[in-house]
Amino acid sequence: MSVTTSPESPAAGPADGKASTAPVSLRRILVALDASDHADRATEEAGRLARSAGGSITGIHAYAARLHDARFRQMEGGLPERYLKEDEMEYQREVHDDLISRGLNIITDSYHDVAEGIAKRIDLPYHRLSPEGKNYRKIVEAAETGEHDVIALGALGLGAVPGSLIGTVCERVVRRSPIDCLVIKDPAKVIGDGPLVVGLDGSDRSYGALKTAFDIARRVDAPVHAVAVYDPYYHYVAFNRIAAVLSDEAGEVFRFKEQEKLHEELIDDGLAKIYESHLEVAKKIAEADGMELHARLLDGKPFRAIADYVAKVGASLLLLGKTGIHTDERLDIGGNTENLLRNAACHLWLGQVTFTPEIEAVAEETTAWSDEALALLNRAPEFARDMARKAVLRHAAEQGHTFITKDMVEEVAAKMMPGRGAAGAGGGELVPLTWSAAGEALLAGLNDPAMAGNIRLRAEKAARRAKSAEVGPEHVRPFLDLAATVGGTAEAAEEEAPLAWEAAALARLARVPEPMRQATKARIEGVARRRGLHQVDMTVVEEGLEAAREAMAKAMRKGGHPMGEGDED
Repeated sequence: MSVTTSPESPAAGPADGKASTAPVSLRRILVALDASDHADRATEEAGRLARSAGGSITGIHAYAARLHDARFRQMEGGLPERYLKEDEMEYQREVHDDLISRGLNIITDSYHDVAEGIAKRIDLPYHRLSPEGKNYRKIVEAAETGEHDVIALGALGLGAVPGSLIGTVCERVVRRSPIDCLVIKDPAKVIGDGPLVVGLDGSDRSYGALKTAFDIARRVDAPVHAVAVYDPYYHYVAFNRIAAVLSDEAGEVFRFKEQEKLHEELIDDGLAKIYESHLEVAKKIAEADGMELHARLLDGKPFRAIADYVAKVGASLLLLGKTGIHTDERLDIGGNTENLLRNAACHLWLGQVTFTPEIEAVAEETTAWSDEALALLNRAPEFARDMARKAVLRHAAEQGHTFITKDMVEEVAAKMMPGRGAAGAGGGELVPLTWSAAGEALLAGLNDPAMAGNIRLRAEKAARRAKSAEVGPEHVRPFLDLAATVGGTAEAAEEEAPLAWEAAALARLARVPEPMRQATKARIEGVARRRGLHQVDMTVVEEGLEAAREAMAKAMRKGGHPMGEGDED
């Protein structure tokens, strides 16, 4: 993949006074060296990026002379008998001192020679750093000098063994680094040989990662994808777990059923719309930058959904904010970023630079709130309050308002939660669900009772989202697939292997109305599984659709309507 030169993009200056720092400069890249394949790839990628920016790279390798000297002294008493004569011990000390004073320097210089050879091959200036001390500490100290913009390092080093996910030096550096980090996960993968994927959560760092992605994409001629993920299942699980330990009296005090209904509407409709809005903002940023952006809203556990998406599209680089929307000043790395550092199949860029979208920046600076509007906003659950505030500010800015009233907050709330009236938590309790025998049988295959309990609740949530009165195999399977990847039964993993869909079959499914599509897809895949097929073609699709029509007709003759099923036309 060729690298094209691109001028350094100036950081935007938003109207709220917080200077954006994205995209990160690629002119001064610090590369951690250790002669591993991962470190060599880090040098190659850093060199390509720095050269496109007219910059340079600096290699760093620390040699721990004092550590080796102290360790040798500790081992002296355990040496074989022939070394215990004083003259022999003195000789061995001299040999070892010579190794420490000269040998480690020679090893470090050899690491630099390899990296400098890579730099010379592309006519790139190269600088050497060879400090004495703990490797991770010296890398972090170099990053703290302000003389470097990015650290590039391998996820694994010379100590890697089968099953290793992240090396000690890499994890320690990433947690402590004050600057962006490029982490090389696959020595054979070149940045640009697949899409650049950005994970968005509405934080300034995630938008900063987006700006950096655009800059890198221009240099390596690669497409950019943006994904936003919300988890509608977690809060359903949490509420039901809480309900199991609350007394009737405590439930009345906390108005638990009303809160449960509110969260149902907020999670199903509100969070989805909030994360959709992050993608809409990203599209506007892309348009302003003259970039094309492929945006996708996903649901599920964020790190798992992003890891699956990265693998599906064959991404070469995943860019994330090092911390996210729920960070605090003492947090060194966000939970989803930390999980993806271990589990993502491509290189990672952990961003520290920030970008505040202009529409929100202007709104923050120029907009005032009425007391009533603030009081209504503060009634939102704490975990969603900041996102809701941004949604209201964005709405006000788009409408040209600079004073936010209670009515405007209610208007945004109605769009985010269409099933919820302005007066409160909506009417009625959630309709009880029944479990099909097939659904129960799938769940029974799990050996971990705690995992089975959580999957039961997530499957119930999936059934509610599909407007199904019964929890069936199609609601359980997605979570059994996840359980299989983190220690579930092998039988469950084998049984629930995903089916391949032909393009024509997917196109036919897309014609099914959205509210019915998921249940229809499950019915079609059920036909394929019963026939022992591993691929869904048009024949299977038509058979599944016919079954759906028959179920609809039967239900209508009885005067009812099978929730989640129906005629697709």
